[in-house]
Amino acid sequence: MAENKEELVQRAKLAEQAERYDDMAQSMKKVTELGAELSNEERNLLSVAYKNVVGARRSSWRVISSIEQKTEGSEKKQQMAKEYREKVERELRDICHDVLDLLDKYLIPKAGNPESKVFYLKMKGDYYRYLAEVVATGDDRNNIAKDKMQPTHPIRLGLALNFSVFYYEILNSPDKACQLAKQTSDTAADEQEGAGETGETGGN
Repeated sequence: MAENKEELVQRAKLAEQAERYDDMAQSMKKVTELGAELSNEERNLLSVAYKNVVGARRSSWRVISSIEQKTEGSEKKQQMAKEYREKVERELRDICHDVLDLLDKYLIPKAGNPESKVFYLKMKGDYYRYLAEVVATGDDRNNIAKDKMQPTHPIRLGLALNFSVFYYEILNSPDKACQLAKQTSDTAADEQEGAGETGETGGN
């Protein structure tokens, strides 16, 4: 008998408590595939599940890549490390493609408010970045955040930070990364100053 949404969410919470994030991700994937817009709680469960699933593989990939570089003197050991790295890469790519598929098919089209849309587009950027790390766009998410969200909104600030990390780590463009971070900081500061002045005016 197929589980209903409430049972799947409960199973995901149970898996989270047991730190079985692969199980948690599978439950939340099924919830997403039911096709309804996710609540904030469900959205966060999905995000936490896949963040841990992909995080474990990213950590493994870094360790194995380092070992592979250190075994250059031994062809047999290096080949073994290479094959293991490629196995982890395949897992990482599959997970990222799973998430991107869920985002494109269900989550982004069903997002009913700007905050959810930016959250999912930022998530999409994250998983493309994870792919880029092992294989080596963000205008949509950036424009929605600029048009619909306050410069001091935590998700918008997180989005800008993620974007600057993308410029720095993936595109190898530190100048552009610093420029974006400074611009975001200045805009948020201006917004706070404006809010303070408005409050003072309203009080007179």
